[in-house]
This record gives sequence, structure tokens and C-alpha cells, in this order.
Amino acid sequence: MTQHSQLVWRVEETPEELHDLLALLEEEYPVFSSGRGLKFRRVAEGGTVSRVIRMPGEVMVEYNSVSAAARGVGAALAKLDGEETTPFKTLGIMLDVSRNMVMTVDHLKMWFRRLALSGYNMVMLYTEDTYELPNEPFFGYMRGGYTADELRELDSYAAKLGIEMVGCIQTLGHLEQILRWNGAYGSVTDTARVLMVDAPETYALIEKMIEFWSSVLSSRRIHIGMDETHDLGRGKFLDRHGYQSGFELFNRHLGKVNEICRKYDMAPMIWSDMYFRLSNPEQNYYDLTNPIPKDVQAKIPRNVELVYWDYYNREADFYGRMIERHREIGYEPLMGSGIWTWSRMWYDHEQTRRTVVPCIAACREKKISELFFTMWGDDGAYCNYDSSLAGIVFAADLAFGVSADDSKRTSKRFAAICGSSYEAHLLAAGMNFEFEYGDGQIQFVNPALVIWDDPLMGIYYDDNLRRSPEFDLQMIDRYEEILARLLPRLEDYAAGDFEHAINILSLVIKKLELRGALLAAYAQDDRIALRQIAVDMIPAVITAMREFDASFRAQWLACAKPFGLETIQIRNAGQIARLEETALRIREYLEGEITHIEELELRPGADAPLNGFGWYPSISSGSAIH
Repeated sequence: MTQHSQLVWRVEETPEELHDLLALLEEEYPVFSSGRGLKFRRVAEGGTVSRVIRMPGEVMVEYNSVSAAARGVGAALAKLDGEETTPFKTLGIMLDVSRNMVMTVDHLKMWFRRLALSGYNMVMLYTEDTYELPNEPFFGYMRGGYTADELRELDSYAAKLGIEMVGCIQTLGHLEQILRWNGAYGSVTDTARVLMVDAPETYALIEKMIEFWSSVLSSRRIHIGMDETHDLGRGKFLDRHGYQSGFELFNRHLGKVNEICRKYDMAPMIWSDMYFRLSNPEQNYYDLTNPIPKDVQAKIPRNVELVYWDYYNREADFYGRMIERHREIGYEPLMGSGIWTWSRMWYDHEQTRRTVVPCIAACREKKISELFFTMWGDDGAYCNYDSSLAGIVFAADLAFGVSADDSKRTSKRFAAICGSSYEAHLLAAGMNFEFEYGDGQIQFVNPALVIWDDPLMGIYYDDNLRRSPEFDLQMIDRYEEILARLLPRLEDYAAGDFEHAINILSLVIKKLELRGALLAAYAQDDRIALRQIAVDMIPAVITAMREFDASFRAQWLACAKPFGLETIQIRNAGQIARLEETALRIREYLEGEITHIEELELRPGADAPLNGFGWYPSISSGSAIH
């Protein structure tokens, strides 16, 4: 459902700095360099200014940066006018390409065009090991790693759209994907995911990383990670050198990595959480009481930027207090908020709205100048990432002063930029919701975990059902309503994969119905119902599972390299095998080959603690061995 307005510009009348931008937009949008109608005027104003003035036969875009001009073009395509400003000199996204999904170069270019038209001017690709590092054969191995040429191509393309590409890597923790190759990296391993501080081999490897990124991207900024290193110095380092404080190890390592960055003329930034975690015994990042020791503060390199990441808090006041905590130790933080894609099958609008709105409000009040939105892929990157374009446009509109309640303006821009229905994306996003249990607790319900919950063991199902007897019925009612509203207009949607969304919804409904019917029939020893489950219900769920698997594969390969897909296909194939096993167990029970189905009789006691599982490994089996 495209709502494009044709825009025609003349090369000789258009500032040269915009020629590349407009030429690239011509690849997809009705922007033509063969006539009159679209004009540009550069203005010398502070902040980022994008002003669209519509007149009969002409559209004037006033701007003070290439990215502001691009946002103006996006507004013009959507037939929007007026002035929009943002105080953020940097407005970016960080896309996780390390949790199995590595977006292809062509798909990223499509994203870059949409980002530019929304007003973004910075992109980070979060790469732990998903790049091909010279003379390190396991970097990128079977992971879809980017080559140097691919990254240079992306950097050049982004620059033409007014977007800075910033390298985003890890130089301490979160490196389990590469450290698993023990034959190559045993000498640099402290724990399963953390590098060995002080080892010469560690810094030789990090130097290769920094040198690589300094050579493939034009930006001199680099994000070197160093977050969530909870077990720093607690593995081989402890065995060899004894206990040393986390603060001391962290700062010493940062100092050495910073010197490597200096050597290659790179300006580093790190996630700030470990400084706050190490200040309290619980390693609570959001502790607002325990100060970071003065001697620790003094050892933080002054040229290193700190990134305050926060995707969870829902009060502007809390963000403001954390911003001030960074300033108290002498640093002006970059703000990393979140467009919620992780542990989700589809973009989660409500969670994004609840966290991004107060975050941006606090950043405006505290005069933060750099803001970006992370898009993580925890638990396997199974989100339909194109669905998150709705969140990308929404967050950019907020940053440019559009009210969170002005969905009409955001909808028009989304339709023009993405060729799809914003309302439909938010409707499908309703598959993500927080369930209020009988004990008053509220917890996110993950449809992915319903899909991969073992049909015989029902670990995820039972944990939720013990919290609320209405859990499955409320989910089924909710999903049936979303399905009924989506199906009649399926042909109108073009950004997120709505066929896949419908397969998700249908499969979850069938899976919940199966589990409920199975437990009831077995408890009552209703052998007619059990036979019907084996003969009718389970084959129907298997069919739905195959349809889900097929659409998952299609949407993955439409945007990503093939590596990583195997992890989800293994989950899906395992689910089908277990469904077949469920039918077999029922038949064996009905035919008297077994006297009972043990898996259906093993339930936690009523007083057993609840777990609130959030990840696939925790619900796919009763065993921790996978």
C-alpha cells in the first residue's frame, strides 16, 4: 500500500553534496533527475533541521546536513510538510549480526535507504566474530562473516546517504563464538566467553581486530564493547595469577586496548555497565547508590567514550539519574536505547514504546547529543527483522519531535518509505505481550518458546499454567483475534513478512490447544480423545510446524546469509520429531504396550518455585545437555 509522491530534481539546481543521495534513492523511489519540482536550500541553523515547504508544482526542502535533507525527502514522499528538528547530532541504530543472522549487503543497502529517509545518520553492525579477520581462519567461519570488500562497499554506500558506519566489536567478553575454537584461541581464553587479560597473545589478536576495522571503514570511531564481563578474571587467570579486583583488571585491559586504538588513530567507545556493576556486590548495573571509587575513575582513559545502554526502564527520571551518574565520573554518555527485536518473533512495539519514549524525553531534558537504538538477536535472531522497520520509523519520529500519539504522521512516513501498513505491523506486534498472572506478577510471554516447548514435557507451558490457569486460553483468544484482523488484508502488506506472522500465530494456537487437550484427556483417561489427538491434532500441528519452518526459511534467506539458519531448522526439525514421538507414545499407551506416559505425569508440585523461562535451551528439554 504505497503512498509515494513523485519528486523530480535537476542536477544543476541541486547542491552537489546531495547528488549521490538522490541518485541512490532513485534505485527504489520515484525520485527522478530529469525535470523540476524538488528543490533544496541549505540553512545555517543549530541542531538538525529538516523543513519541507510544499507549493503548487514545487517542494522545497531546507536542511543543514545530508541526513536532514534525506529526512526531508522522506517527508516529501509521504506528502508531509513543516519543520522538524532534533537535538541529537548522532541518531543511529546498532544491528546485531552476531546471534546467527548476518544481513546481506544488498538487504543492508535497502535498510540504509530507509534509515536515511527516516533521518538516521549512523549505523553500527555489532560483530563479535562475524567478519573475516586476515590470518584468523575461524573469524567468520561458518558464520557468514563480512569480508573487507563487503564492509568497504557498505561504508561507501552509507556515506552517500549521509550515514556514518561505525565498527562495533568485542575486545574482552561476549566472545564465546570464537573462543569455542580452543585449538586456535586457548592461549587467549580466561573463561568460556572472556579474553585473558595481560596475555601478549590477547593484545596481538585485538590489534588485528582494530587494524582491520581501521582499514575498512572511513569513520575513526570504533565501539570496542567490553560489557557484561561478569566472570572477568575468574577462570584461567585466577588459576595462574590469583585473585585481582575486577576494577583493576578492567581498567588495565582497557588501557592497553586504548593504546592500540591510538596507534591506528581510532577513537574508542565502550559500554559503561561494568563500571557500575563492579561498584556493588550484586553486580547490579542500575544500582543508584554505590559510587565508583575515585581511584578507579582516575584510571579510565579520558579519550574513551562511555555508552549508557538501557532498554528496560520505563521512567524518564531513572534515565536522567543514570545520565547524571555518568557525568559525575566525568563523562558525557552516548545513549543506547532499544528497538525490541530480541527474544521476539516479530518487532515488539509496546515494549519499545514503553522504554524509548521516556528515554528520549530524559535525553532531551539532559541535553544528550548522541542517541542510537540497539536491535539485538538474543536466543537465535529469530525475529522477522523487516518488521522492526516500523520501530525504526517510530523511534526516528520521536527523536524529531513527533508525538508518540501522532500515529497518523508516522503511518504516512512508514507507508511512503517502506511501502506497507504501519497499523498492520503494530497489529501483528500484538503477538508480543505481557501476561498478568494470578500472583500479581507480570511477565513477557514469548510465542517462540510456545512453539519450541517440548510437546510431551511441556516445561514452558507448565511453568506458565502454574502461574495462571487462564494462560493458554487467553493466549489463544488473543492470537485468534489478531489472525482474524490480519487475514482479510494480507495482500496490502510489503515490509515485514505477514505470511510468516500468520504462520506463527496459527502454530501457537494449535500448539496450545494440543497441550491443553493432551493433559485433559490423559488425566481423565479419555481414550477416545487420546486417539483423536494422535490421529488428528498432532498431524495438524506437524503441518503447521512445517509451514512455519518454510516461511521462516523464506524470510531469513530474503534478508540474511544462510549461515545461522541451521540452528532454527534444527529446533523445528526436533519439534516435529518430538510431536511424532508424542503420537507414538499415545498409541503405545492405548495399545497396552506401556502402562502410563511418564512425561505427562511428571509435574512440579504446587509449591515448587516458578522459573519464568526466557530462552530456548531452558525449555526444549529436561536436560541441560543439548
